[in-house]
Amino acid sequence: MEFIVKSTNAASLKTATLVLAVYEGPSLEGIAQAMDNLVGGALSRLLKQGDLAGKVGQTLLVPGYPELKAERILLVGLGKAEALDIRQWRKIASSIATQLKTLGGSDASLAFQEIQVKDKTAYQSARTLVEVFSNHFYYFDAFKSQKADPVSLKKVTLISTQEQQTSLEQAVSHAAAISLGMAYTRDLGNLPPNLCHPVYLAEEAKKLAKGHKNFKVEILDEEKLAALGAGAFLAVAKGSEQPPRLIVLRYNGGKKSEKPYALVGKGITFDSGGISLKPGQGMDEMKYDMCGAATVLGVFKALVELQLPINVVGLLACAENMPSGRATRPGDIVTTLSGQTVEILNTDAEGRLVLCDTLTYAERFKPKAVVDIATLTGACIVALGSYTTGLMGNDSGLINQLLEAGQNADDRAWQLPLFDEYQEQLDSPFADIANIGGPKAGTITAACFLSRFAKQYPWAHLDIAGTAWISGGKEKGATGRPVPLLMQYLLDRAQ
Repeated sequence: MEFIVKSTNAASLKTATLVLAVYEGPSLEGIAQAMDNLVGGALSRLLKQGDLAGKVGQTLLVPGYPELKAERILLVGLGKAEALDIRQWRKIASSIATQLKTLGGSDASLAFQEIQVKDKTAYQSARTLVEVFSNHFYYFDAFKSQKADPVSLKKVTLISTQEQQTSLEQAVSHAAAISLGMAYTRDLGNLPPNLCHPVYLAEEAKKLAKGHKNFKVEILDEEKLAALGAGAFLAVAKGSEQPPRLIVLRYNGGKKSEKPYALVGKGITFDSGGISLKPGQGMDEMKYDMCGAATVLGVFKALVELQLPINVVGLLACAENMPSGRATRPGDIVTTLSGQTVEILNTDAEGRLVLCDTLTYAERFKPKAVVDIATLTGACIVALGSYTTGLMGNDSGLINQLLEAGQNADDRAWQLPLFDEYQEQLDSPFADIANIGGPKAGTITAACFLSRFAKQYPWAHLDIAGTAWISGGKEKGATGRPVPLLMQYLLDRAQ
């Protein structure tokens, strides 16, 4: 779907559907009032009849008028002007998309330029609108015999003022790239684990880089990982027939002398729990345990699309965690790439094992900052539910940058503590560290474990166990988060 910005008179714009705003009351203002004047008050009369109250997300479809070039008008409720916040704005955008999805016509035009969403700029509001639209029209039917019906809507025009045009064009450009990245992340997450394994992700990374001179990919197989001494990483993959891969992405959009930002993604393509086997119910959703790696690939897709002037390294820690006669056992001790030893008390705490060696590997790039993204702990869902990503780290500046990026992108994170007292829960009588810290504060102790391997640079950890996918039912599927948060973070760094 194409999104364009046009500074024009809404009445003269030839379009299949003209979308106009109605405030609760109901009342027409700005462009909607101007259109009502042109059609002799016909819209106002509809509102007086009670056909639309103007509540958030309410819609009313009206046939076109001779005075306007639009074939039809879609009135949409915004609620009360003073209460219009980003959450309501998302509901409104979703409601519009739902209506347009069912209508004929290849285009629609939205006359919303005078609308003010609370605490958001016109750029942020427009970007949110485009991202919601793009996500709403996403579908995954690769393995269905009956494919989804094609949607007739191909182009959406945002009508702007001349003063807004540059800002809105930038918003549309950024949102389109971010939406592409989110869709790619969702596609990868939704693939079945018999197809999407570590080698598959390595091939996907190569495809993504193909044709881009400033994007290089290197694949480290099990032999290279063994030569490096990545004992924790390899321990996770021992029980699987699928070989592990450490996938290294390098996007060089900035000066050669500039240090890169690094993104580390957990890529467990299926997590059975290993010998510490998970319960069978819901285990199918453990294909989503690679959504951290899928997120990094989605970010790189958006980076390539926008060609941001910034250097970014992506490290995807990919393995499959399975039980077998060769699998790692509870009680085994392994030596990590850093030289620290780990007693594996629970083989289902495997994500931190692939990540710890990958965080050590990241040191060689001398990064400005490292952010890891992982579906790491069920405890994070208990703490924050499915709306908010957990955030911890060793650098307050980096933490604040990510919090601000999440707020501005409406892809929010929340900081949890990383106090030294929690580190004591990881003490082991037999090794330098245990891979679990007991039943209390599981999200925090998992981050404490990672922190021991991230001392050479500013580091932050995003636990996306609650936000990376929607669980159960017809709506089950990957969400594409936190691609918007991370892209906002990189956009801020690229300015």
